Amino acid sequence: PRPILDMSYSRHFLDFQGSSIPSSMKKLVVTKLSQNFREAVTLQQDSPVPLPGDGDLLVRNRFVGINASDINYSAGRYDSSVKPPFDIGFEGVGDVVALGLSASADYTVGQAVAYVKAGSFAEYTVVPAKQAVPLPSVKPEFLTLMVSGATAYISLKELGELSEGKKVLVTAAAGGTGQFAVQLAKRAKCHVIGTCSSDEKGGFLKSIGCDCTINYKTENVESVLRKDYPEGVDVVYESVGGKMFDLALNSLATKGRLIIIGFITGYQNPTGLSPIKAELLPAKLLKKSASVRGFFLNHYLSEYKNALKHLLEMYEKGDLVCEVDFGDMSPEGKFIGLESVFRAVDYMYMGKNIGKIVVELPHSVNSKL
Repeated sequence: PRPILDMSYSRHFLDFQGSSIPSSMKKLVVTKLSQNFREAVTLQQDSPVPLPGDGDLLVRNRFVGINASDINYSAGRYDSSVKPPFDIGFEGVGDVVALGLSASADYTVGQAVAYVKAGSFAEYTVVPAKQAVPLPSVKPEFLTLMVSGATAYISLKELGELSEGKKVLVTAAAGGTGQFAVQLAKRAKCHVIGTCSSDEKGGFLKSIGCDCTINYKTENVESVLRKDYPEGVDVVYESVGGKMFDLALNSLATKGRLIIIGFITGYQNPTGLSPIKAELLPAKLLKKSASVRGFFLNHYLSEYKNALKHLLEMYEKGDLVCEVDFGDMSPEGKFIGLESVFRAVDYMYMGKNIGKIVVELPHSVNSKL
């Protein structure tokens, strides 16, 4: 079978704006396992553009998302059997520029799609058609929902047991997933408290409905919680780890639930962990009939399609803010091109972002590379 629909007519292998697909492209590849992203990852200038198989789409990436766990992936923490070199980047939004015969039953050249699949830090990515999500247009806002939005939605729905009047604490609340945890908890009529690192972030959190913001750089989070919430909080959406985890655990109410979606403060360490006072955990949980639950999106893929459908509907109706941070305020300016992924990862670990960090991959329509 021909790998590409009507390959015999080369015009079908053109993208919809008439520029030919080049034979080579740039992409980022993990060439050495390390939690230091700059050490681990190499920008390759002339990798062959992959060809889609029968059930695949070839997507020209226009926007790619940065995730805290990009450095867990580059350190080889997710699958120890995978050895370098391997592709990196978890999610992208772009246009279908070529496709296989089976895939053409549901997709056409020129269609906007989003996807979650390793290898998005590239100019072109082959995506199985059944893993792609058709979109009304190519917008970076859609990218915020693919991993970050879905993580907040499914974890709170499955593990949060949210109901009206519950007190919900969101750590790193102005970040990629935090922004959604705040908004979804508010939709469930909860009282939401968000921690953040600047007054600007606090202002953003207030604008999306956060009832109380705590700037951990200028305020003592534990004292504020003890004073304003003496009975404790019912649910914690926790992505920071280390001291923040200990503090959140101590702040749980009776029958409270702490959901771990990450522990970003530890990812840059060789072990990937930040120390916590774990020996006291059983006693603290027992004393309050409290629970700690971990959440990893890959284990909830059966819920993914429904979650994404609901999130996309909410965004289209104007019921959900999808804040995107292109790094305009970063020292060297906006994140444009694969070269800037390195800066974008650094920016995330500096804790500067408001919303989801996204890198734009420009495309010259007339390039005949």
